[in-house]
Amino acid sequence: MFARTSALVFSPQCGQVRNMATLKDITIRLKSIKNIQKITKSMKMVAAAKYARAERQLKPARVYGTGALALYEKADIKAPEEKATKHLIVGVTSDRGLCGAIHSGVAKTIKSEIANLTSAGKEVMVINVGDKLRGLLYRTHGKHILLNCKEVGRKPPNFGDASVIAAELLNSGYEFDQGSIIFNRFRSVISYKTDQKPVFSIDTVASSENMGIYDDIDADVLRNYQEFALVNIIYLALKESSTSEQSARMTAMDSASKNASEMIDKLTLTFNRTRQAVITKELIEIISGAAAL
Repeated sequence: MFARTSALVFSPQCGQVRNMATLKDITIRLKSIKNIQKITKSMKMVAAAKYARAERQLKPARVYGTGALALYEKADIKAPEEKATKHLIVGVTSDRGLCGAIHSGVAKTIKSEIANLTSAGKEVMVINVGDKLRGLLYRTHGKHILLNCKEVGRKPPNFGDASVIAAELLNSGYEFDQGSIIFNRFRSVISYKTDQKPVFSIDTVASSENMGIYDDIDADVLRNYQEFALVNIIYLALKESSTSEQSARMTAMDSASKNASEMIDKLTLTFNRTRQAVITKELIEIISGAAAL
């Protein structure tokens, strides 16, 4: 008689404690996901404001970049294949993440270029603009890294930042024959494409056959123009990469907010079902206990 009574008394309490613990876990998880959703929505709004500013500043930057590349295109400057043994790659990313696969796309292109150029017997060195790119390349291609430029992406890039990067490149002492700047070119709010622009050394430009058309260009003028063109191309790459990064971060945070909403709906449904099961079980135990008495 006592054993049966104790079973009726303690069995519902054990079941109730276990179910309540489950409900508590679901409640804690719901609260954490709602907090994460608030953060992702706020980050989306911040990225949208930064994207609007970056897009406005991109149009004049493209004018500078197009003008800098005009001489290369019109003079048809190309490094001779037999002499172009040293190649320089400048990869442009930033220090910040949470923007999808925008940085890994640049790293993948650089790895492919390094593989193709080294298989052809050429020496390749890389300048990393942005700490994210350094993290992606350091483990597998650390011996090819020449310089690392940090503190990129925290503020909108300007012409002074491009000048500092170009100065570090020219003062590094690495005499390259031909190079390329790899970055993400902005296309639309939801689209960007990994692109690259050519970079040539002063000796390559001076020894070009078509440079004889410009009779008034002496060595000093050519050097100054080459340095100015390098800064303009880097400035274009920084602006394109910054705009692409903000649009990608805005899209990524929007997707994260939608995923959080789906998780909240599923957990809310699970919470309601679990709570209903607990109530139903308690009612059955009360009714069974009353019938037994």
